[in-house]
Amino acid sequence: MARAVKRKDHPLSMRLPETDIAIIDRAATLRGHSRTDFVREAAVRAAEDILMETAPIRMSPAGFKAFVEVLSQPARPVPEMVELLQRKAPWESRDTKVEK
Repeated sequence: MARAVKRKDHPLSMRLPETDIAIIDRAATLRGHSRTDFVREAAVRAAEDILMETAPIRMSPAGFKAFVEVLSQPARPVPEMVELLQRKAPWESRDTKVEK
């Protein structure tokens, strides 16, 4: 007697303009994915982003107090960030000055 097999995949169908398909296909090719895989990954990533934006953050009263205390402290410079922001960009060398 044959067993019923439960399907794991659920079809999703969309009608898109040819220009949208061309963009999707180009991006999928650049990533080395099929159109289906590319669209699935992009849709899941977008859905996860939205869910994370709306997910409540829960913490204990003691945890919240510690969080507020950290936020209330004066800002401290991060040496690596200071150095990075003071570094000249590659196009800002002495040899490439623009005269006004």
